[in-house]
Order: sequence, then C-alpha cells, then structure tokens
Amino acid sequence: MTNRPPIITQDLEAIVDEVLRNVGTTINLATPLAIGKANHVINAFYRRAKKDQSLKLTVMTALTLEIPKGKSLLEKRFLEPFTQRVFGDYPDLDYELDRVENTLPRNVQVIEFYFPPGKFLNNPQAQQDYVSSNYTHAVRDLMDRGANVIAQLISPNEFDQSKLSLSGNPDIALDLIRLMHERGERENVPCAIIGQVNPNLPYMYGDAEIDAGNFHYLYDDPDCYFRIFGAPKLSIPEEEHVVGVYLSTLIRDEGELQIGIGAMGDAFINALILRQKNNTRYREILQLLDVKRKFGEIIERVGGTDVLEKGLFGASEMVVDGFIHLYEAGILKRMVYDDLPIQRLLNAGLIDHEVTPRTLELLLERKAVRMYLSRGDFDYLVKFGVFREGLMFDEGIIVTPDGQRISADFTSETDRQEILEHCLGDRLKGGAVVHGAFFMGPQDFYQRLKALPEAERRLFNMRSVRRINHLYGHEEIDRLQRKNARFINTCMKVTLAGNIVSDGLEDGRVISGVGGQYNFVAMAHELHEGRSIIIMRATRQERGRTVSNIVPSYGHTTIPRHLRDIIVSEYGIADLRGKTDGEIIEELMKITDSRFQPKLVREAKKTGKLRKDYEVPDAFRNNFSEKVTEKIHALRKEGLFPPFPFGTDFTEVELVVGKALKSLKRKSASKRELLPAILKAIFTLKIQDEQKPYLERMKLWEPVGIEERFYRNLLANELKEILKTSEPSR
Repeated sequence: MTNRPPIITQDLEAIVDEVLRNVGTTINLATPLAIGKANHVINAFYRRAKKDQSLKLTVMTALTLEIPKGKSLLEKRFLEPFTQRVFGDYPDLDYELDRVENTLPRNVQVIEFYFPPGKFLNNPQAQQDYVSSNYTHAVRDLMDRGANVIAQLISPNEFDQSKLSLSGNPDIALDLIRLMHERGERENVPCAIIGQVNPNLPYMYGDAEIDAGNFHYLYDDPDCYFRIFGAPKLSIPEEEHVVGVYLSTLIRDEGELQIGIGAMGDAFINALILRQKNNTRYREILQLLDVKRKFGEIIERVGGTDVLEKGLFGASEMVVDGFIHLYEAGILKRMVYDDLPIQRLLNAGLIDHEVTPRTLELLLERKAVRMYLSRGDFDYLVKFGVFREGLMFDEGIIVTPDGQRISADFTSETDRQEILEHCLGDRLKGGAVVHGAFFMGPQDFYQRLKALPEAERRLFNMRSVRRINHLYGHEEIDRLQRKNARFINTCMKVTLAGNIVSDGLEDGRVISGVGGQYNFVAMAHELHEGRSIIIMRATRQERGRTVSNIVPSYGHTTIPRHLRDIIVSEYGIADLRGKTDGEIIEELMKITDSRFQPKLVREAKKTGKLRKDYEVPDAFRNNFSEKVTEKIHALRKEGLFPPFPFGTDFTEVELVVGKALKSLKRKSASKRELLPAILKAIFTLKIQDEQKPYLERMKLWEPVGIEERFYRNLLANELKEILKTSEPSR
C-alpha cells in the first residue's frame, strides 16, 4: 500500500517514462491472464522496447487473447465481419501479433504458464518460453523471476474514488500487489503498479474491491475504454450433450461445483437445468438413454436425479457464464459464509439464513461472541446481519436508531430480552453463492453481471486463486463450504492405467497448460465426499480418421494414476477410484468406443494387466456414436439439447456457413476426401439460388477472378450438402 493516492493521468507515455526512471531499464512486467490485461499500457511498454533495444522487457502472463484472424480466403471472409461486430474496439496486444509471426525483438521475452489451447503447438519460441506451473504457484514464480511492474485492467467505483475493483481478475493480483509492496518496503526494491481504468468491466465486490492506494498509477483515458474480450459460444455436438446428461447425474444436492471452460461444460449446465426445471422429462430421458440400468449404482452412491432443493455453491478457478445461468435457474443458491461458527451451524442444520433469537443464542453458546459484548463482537454481529443496520455501540451500550440504550450484557435476563426484541436483523449477510478466481465469457455474460443489483453481484465473490484452488491456510472453512464437492475438468486422453493427459503431447509440446486442474483433482481426494470428474470425448478425428482417446499408454501425464477418480465420456461413467489396475481397465471399457474395445482388450491382456477370460459386457458392446446421437437428435424436435442452449453471437446465415467451413476443414485433413472436393469445385458450373444469402455473406456470390470462383464453388458444394440436412440451430 502506497502512502499517497495514485497518480491519475491520460498521458500513457509519461507513465512509461516515470516507470523507467524509477524501476530501471529491465522491466519484468506481470499482467493477469485473459481479460484482466491492461492492453494499452502493455502495448506502450512493448512499443518503447521495440524502439529502444537497451530496454529489456519480459512479459509474464497466461492466456493472452487475440481476435481471430483466419488464414485462408474463406476464413478471413467469414471472420472479418463477425469479429468487427463481436469484438468491436478491443485492441490486440502488439506482442502477441508479433509472437504469432515470430518477429519478437531480441530484447523482449514473453513467458506464459497457460496457452489458448493448441495455438502455439508449432511455435518454437513460445514452446521454449512456457512455464509449467500450477495456477496457485504463479505468484511465487512471478516473484522469483523478479516481477517489478504490474499492469492490470480495473473497474472504477463511480461513487468513491478511493475504491476500485479488480473485477474478473483478482486471481493473482491480490497476492502479487501485496508481495511487491512488502518487498519494496523490506528490500527497497522499486516497483510500479499500474491500473488501466475501464468501466466496461463489471464492478465486482468482495475481495475484488480494494483501495485505490494499492496502485501507483491509474491510466484513465475514455478514448481507451475498450470492449472486454468476449469469447463466442461454441456449438455443442450431440455427443457432448450426452456427456452433459451423464455428468448431471453425479451432482448431489447441498453440494459444491467447479466447472472448466468449453462446450462439454455448457452441455452439463444445460442438462442440470433440465434436471431442475423439468425433472419428469429429465428422468424419462435417462430411461431413454438407458442410463440407470448401466450406471445406476454409481449414480445412487455419488449423485442423484432429483430436483436440487437446497441447491449448490460454486467455487471455481474460472467462473464461466454457465454459473449465471445456474443462478438464474435457482440451482446456484447454497449460500456460504466466511465464518466458522456460522458455517458450522448452517451445515449442522441448527440455523438457516433467517435470523431468529435462536441464531444469537447459538452463537453465544458456541462462544462466537462473549456474554458481555465487546466492540469487536458488536461489529461481527452487524457484519453478518445478526444485528440490524442502524445500531451504534457506545462503550458497552447498544444504541438503537430511536435513541434507546441497551446494555450489551447477556448475563442480565432483562438486557438479553431487550436485545432480542430491538436489535436482531432479518437475514444473515455477507454470504456468497460463488467464489471465483477469474471470469471470462461472451458479452452477454458481462452484461448480465453488470445488470445484477449490487446485493446480488456481491453473491459472486471474486478472490485470490489461493483461496479457490487449494485448501492450505483456510482448510477448516473450505471443508465446511465445499460439502459434496464435484470438480469437473476436461482432458484429451486417458490411459488404461488411469493417467490423465490434459495439457501436452508426448513429444513435450504444450497444448495449453495445467492451470488449476491438478489442484482441483488433488483437493477432491482430500475432501470428504469430494469427487474429481474428468470429462472427455471417447474419440477424435486425426488426419481424417477416427482414433480412440482411451489409449494403452502415453508418454505424457497431467494427472498421475494415483489421483484417478471418475471419467465420463459420451458412453457413460467409469468409476476408477480405489480400483485395482485390472478393474480400472474393465471400467474404462464401459465408456470406450466399441470400434476400439477389442484392440485395447488385447493390449491389456498381452501386458498381463487384464484377466485372460475378460469379455466386454453385452451392455457396453454397442458404444457407437450414431447410437448415442440418434436419440439426442430426436429430442431436439422438443427444443431439448440445442447446439446453442445459451445463445450465440453468430447469425443464422453464419451458422450455416460455419458448418460448411468445418466440413471443408475436416476434408482438408484427408487427401482421400480433399481431392474429390477440389475436382468437383473445378467442374461446378451452376450455383443454386438458395445459396445466395450464404455466398453474399462471404462476398462470393459474384466472384472476381479465378481464385474467388474456385472458392465460391468449393463452398457452394458444401452448402448444398449442409442445406439438405439443415435444422433450427437455436
């Protein structure tokens, strides 16, 4: 904390000049992951480093976001109008544009601990400068690497300039700001903490609201109030909707929930809302999919299919937009409090959120407050709503708004009755239905947060990642809050030994990063009734052919086998916890695509890990994609399991064009499919009128030149097939 208010200015170059004078020419700039980056500030430092080679700039961050650009003519034509509409004036980070093109200057290094999935798979410099680190260790690693400048996007408080909000990114900033101030005071190491003001960020309260004096500089230029990066929603394939249905059966009422990003997470939220809002139809669908016959035992033991009467609490590293939908659906309603006596009483069912005389009596009985109230006791009771607003405390006397004076002495029966009659509040205060470290989502998500009244927005408490991703230092309260915890994360592959592969390839290249996955998996094993649930697709397309994501072995591991727990694919649920190696393989065969079961069984028997007389049970020999999707496809006629259950930024025309482009991309991965498509395009002579709106969207209805004509024909042939089987997309 500085001893003076921050310097507030619109002169960004002056901030850079002063930081270089005070901190020096070696700048180790730490900036949050995802939407919390102060783009204009970072770009100013980067431009200065490109201009002045004597300046050494290291940018340390994660998940740098970039507006999608496209490479081919078709990709560019599709993306340009879409990105202008959706991303608006969002300013790309200059270092990212240069890094993608491999043109970073020698005096600049970009170090990240999490990539946008797959983006830098073939970028050697980015691969070399990746740091593998648990999210909870990121602050430690930043301090060890000498972080001396922070650039953070912040939301201003329109009523009180002494306060501001870290909004969607208190994750690392809360701890890093504190540690940099402490290091500066202890070791006289200069640092600069810079906030860029952007009122487009939702103003979040709780831990995210801090004193402005934590910052040295605030860059506040209305011309730089850019649109927050909104990640467009991806369509949910029918197979992933089935994953969501299975997953929804593993959630127990009065529980806690963590969800990762992605279409399968959206599919789960959609299914959970169906369970809550239309439970009769939900149960019929479970019967249609034969869920209970195959997996009824684990559902009964771990989850349930009833309406969630008491509701859930969310504690998630990333607060996805699905949490707001769960809140609006009345599912995310289990309120928790950062107070041990109150949370113990709630968990035991001795009190509820309505304040009664019994609430206060139990707090006295549990010695949460003393019989003769101190000022601290009084403030505690007001803070949590046990005492009503408007009371004052005057040296052992409670003063009511109408001037009545009551001795704060519970040893006196008269005073006790006076307090119970005149001082009690109505409901407990200060609770939360979500604890999160950072958030990111579509524009609709940010607008929904901003539209919430302050009292409801306070229910979404954004805080340090250390408070979310592990139990250390606050274990007792977390154990109470995270009752019946379910930690849901995705993976790429699972081995027959139960190893989970989520972040990289066996040749060492990084796809994304471990982030918080390891933390949550380990935490699930430490919590009573906690479960780690890894979700996956059973197969994927690789160079035009279908391959299994359940493999005999793999040369890279994210989650080691001793932390295996529950795996869910579109074919069902595999419970691996506490199982022998042979039993694990038998469990995994239940959720493996049947095209690959025979080979995997042979491999396991060959290595001696599976009994010689094992045969895949009859109930699981029909694990074929078309068998799964045909049932979900039929349900779409009822409006169930749509591709975009929570809306989309794409227009109807763009959705059709997008399907055609995806089909072309799939064909391009296989020479066997690509060559016929090219030949057909060359010899296409007539374009159907019904394709006009789609080709006009791509500026190809009236092509100019040979190249445009070829691409028009290529796309038109795909559109012809798509339109034959088109269906409502919302």
